[in-house]
This record gives sequence, C-alpha cells and structure tokens, in this order.
Amino acid sequence: MTRGPHLLTAGALALACLLAACSTGGGSSSSTAAENAPPPESSVSESAPPAQESPSEPEAAPAPQKPEGISQIFVRRGTNGTDDGFHLLVAQMAEQGEPFHRTADTPGGLIAADDVVLLKINCQWAERGGTNTDLIAAVMEEIAAHPEGFTGEIIVADNGQAQYGTAGNGGSLDYENTNSADRTTSALEVVGAFKERGVRATGALWDEITETAVAEYSEGDSTDGFVVAEGPGATGITVSYPKFATDYGTMVSFKEGIWDGAAYDSDKLKVINMPVLKAHATYHVTASVKNYMGVPSDKLSRATGRPHNSVASGGMGELMASTRMPALNVVDMIYISPMQGPNASYGNAVEYGAVAASADPFALDFWCAKHVLIPEAEKLGGRNLGMMDPEADTPGSFGYWMNLSLEQVRKAGFPATMNEAELRVFEG
Repeated sequence: MTRGPHLLTAGALALACLLAACSTGGGSSSSTAAENAPPPESSVSESAPPAQESPSEPEAAPAPQKPEGISQIFVRRGTNGTDDGFHLLVAQMAEQGEPFHRTADTPGGLIAADDVVLLKINCQWAERGGTNTDLIAAVMEEIAAHPEGFTGEIIVADNGQAQYGTAGNGGSLDYENTNSADRTTSALEVVGAFKERGVRATGALWDEITETAVAEYSEGDSTDGFVVAEGPGATGITVSYPKFATDYGTMVSFKEGIWDGAAYDSDKLKVINMPVLKAHATYHVTASVKNYMGVPSDKLSRATGRPHNSVASGGMGELMASTRMPALNVVDMIYISPMQGPNASYGNAVEYGAVAASADPFALDFWCAKHVLIPEAEKLGGRNLGMMDPEADTPGSFGYWMNLSLEQVRKAGFPATMNEAELRVFEG
C-alpha cells in the first residue's frame, strides 16, 4: 500500500494519491565497496592473467541507536495535518534510532504489520478542544502504509465519560464542528474513509460502555465494558480500563492485550496516545499524561477512588503503570489553547502549526508546556503562569502533580524523565 498526503474537503475526507516520494531517512546507509584482494603469489602461471577475488559486499552501517538514559522528542513544524508533516516526523524518528515501523530490517520498530493499533484521542470536546482529525488521518495513513503490508487493525477511541464535554453528556466521534482544516471532518468520517479503502478500522466511543462493569475475557466474560479494580491504589485512584470487541470481532483488553479465545497477546496491542495541547482550568496543562483520563471509567470508580480527583495526587501515572504505557505519544499542536481549557473554541485557540512525538509522555509534556504553551500564553498576556510550569513544586501546580505521576511510572520500572538535561529534541 502506498501512502500519500490526504485532502480534506468540506463535510468529507478524501485521501489523495501519492504525489511525490518521501525519504524515510532511517532505513539505509551507504558505504564504499571493499578493495580487491591481491592474487595469490604461487597459484597461477606467469603467462596467465592474475586471478582476482570477487569484490566483497559493502558492509551496512549499523542502525542508529537511541542513547541510553535519554528521552528523545521529535518536533515537526509548519504542518496543518493535511500534508506530509507526520510522515516527515516519522523519518526523523528513524534517523535517530526510533523507527515507527517494525520490519525485518528494523526489529526495534514500534508498529508491526499485524498489530492492533489503538489511537487514544481526545473526543470530549468539539472545535479545537479535541484531537485534530486531519492528524488522526495522517497517523492512520502511516500505519496503513506499513512497508511489509498492513494486515492489522486501527482503533480510534476515547472515553468522554458520558458527562461534561461540549454537549454536557460526554464525548463524540462525530461532531459537526471539528478540529480540522475544513472544520467539518469528524473522527468517525476519517475511520469510514479508511474502511472504504479496505483498512480494518473501528471507531470506539467508550462513553457507550462506561457504566458497564465487566470481568476479563479470561474469566469468561465477553461483554463490552470496564474492568474495575477492587479499591483505590497508592494515589487514591481506583484503576479501571475498557474491554471491548472491534467492528471485526477482535477482542481487546486495554490492559491485557488481544484475546484469541485461549490467551492474551499483549505485544500485539499498541497504543498511540494523541492529545491536543491546551491549558486546563483545574490541572493547568493537559497533554499526554492528562489524556489518560480518557482510559478509566470515572463513573464506575468514583465511589472508591474517582480518577479525575486523583490527577492531583499522581493518579494518571498509576493508571499508566497499572494498565498499559503508550508505545508513542503524539501531541497535536496544530491549534493550541494557551489560556483556556479543556474546552477550546475556534475563537480562543491559536494556530501553532506543529506536531511533537516521543515514547516518553513525561518528557514530551515537560517540553511542550515549557517551550510552547507557556510562551504562547505569555504573548497573550497570561498571568499566574507559574502554575503551568513543569518545574514548579507548588502543590496543585502542573509540575507538582506530574512529578507525582512520574514517581508511579518509575516505581513500576518504566523509563521516563522530566529532567531537561536528559532530553534530546530534534526539530524539523
């Protein structure tokens, strides 16, 4: 399957044919051929032409490796989501030892050809409050264009909690006023366009099952719903997570992986976490870590340990560590809302025109808050921006609760950092 830029027109999505070949940047390197060896001194007569060995094959340069103890951040500027910006970001990743596609040549890549890839978006808010649907399409395009031929599935999902949100009753995958170039292309329309191309794609609005408590498939329960822990954990959160079937009958447990009727395959499920960068009225900044608020059921868990209240005490970190860490975090910065959130209207959003990605959600949120959101808020005359500072230690500040979440992730053995000395940022 070839990939190409997609064109979004009013009310519908159409994906264009490949316009120009793009370099992937991380898949090959060049070297000169080895010199011919001299002929053996006594193996041929003087009258015969000297025999020569065949030139040896050039040795491929070793694949680039990500430095140990370093979290890498990749930023692509000058993109509106409808172009090849995300594809070029993927090329940047490969060049620095973090290939997006897992192939025979790049066994350390993130996405295998037969993976089930869950895009955890933000769908609780319309206009600029939710993840840009053009960017969703671009990420799906990159998955579907797997060099070994994509045979897996793509799921676009979120839990708007069946409460709050633009309409007061939770999220939607089919808003009429969307975060997109034409302001009309919904996440569900993007999913439908890929289905028409033969890509196995599902839109999963977990609001529809967020009040249904279930057990795991391994316990004989095939009902769609949320698996809920018996009580609160160290940060006060009662961990819960969705368990559901896709449009193709694939049985997914957000925590355990893909159920085949007899066992789970955890590695087959990959989560790409796709928040939109914006301010937050309570927690000051919302990005990758706060976006995990769309994983649990706030309603089923509130009696013992409400997830939303636990953000301040590190609940999102405990949730990540207890369920599933994202394979990749992709922060939508095409439009950002530096002064208002989590709701973000067309009027209060700022066009920033960038996308950033990292395997480390904490490093990514640190960088996006410090180097994007706060400077943009300052331009607008924002006050009390110290509470948005990722290096703040004031109780209730963004930096304070993020560090509490970071502590939970590290205790579980996952590498993550909010130390700027441990970041490498690649901008293009």
